Amino acid sequence: MDGGVEVIASVQGRVAAVSPDGAVVEVGGIGLAVQCTPGTIARLQVGEPARLSTSLVVREDSLTLYGFADDDERQLFELLQTANGVGPRLAQAVLAIHPPREVRRAVSMGDLKALMQVPGIGRKGAERLVLELRDRLGSTTTDTSLDAGGGAPAAGAAPITPVARWRDQLTSALVGLGWTTREADTALAALEPMAQEQLENTGGVEVAILLRQALQFLGRS
Repeated sequence: MDGGVEVIASVQGRVAAVSPDGAVVEVGGIGLAVQCTPGTIARLQVGEPARLSTSLVVREDSLTLYGFADDDERQLFELLQTANGVGPRLAQAVLAIHPPREVRRAVSMGDLKALMQVPGIGRKGAERLVLELRDRLGSTTTDTSLDAGGGAPAAGAAPITPVARWRDQLTSALVGLGWTTREADTALAALEPMAQEQLENTGGVEVAILLRQALQFLGRS
């Protein structure tokens, strides 16, 4: 079935590995593979502790654990799947492009253009999301306490990444979402001024924010 089953609501432990599409979190001596959005992955660091809200998707031939920066993102992931034609991968793709606040705004305002930025959602799919979820997603102000990057950082993981790592993280995340290395390099070149400004102001680079900007840039191009 496509809906999330809340059997494992969260995981907390040491990050053992990170890949373009997920992470492995060690819990009680067991390494749990968790599928995550690029924004969530960017907040994780190997060897550091982290807490992820999770949703277990059960199918006849697989059990897949999806991880999120906070409970709000997880709940929205599960609610998106109640719309006709939306499975876990598409719901995750929505949250890879837009933070929860922007998803609610786009649906409540009928912003089809914003929804169509998500790979796999055309005009008809965007119209269906608005029609089926407009009255169910809640107010666009529900998560005003969240930052523009799409949620509070996972426990134990700093949202600001040293400059030496941000390029590799963004490239891995973009390639994992289906873009080529050349396209990723083009997006990174366009975001260089923003990264430099962050570095000068904070001493680090906010990868989650840059990732969303890169996705928007590639979507336009």
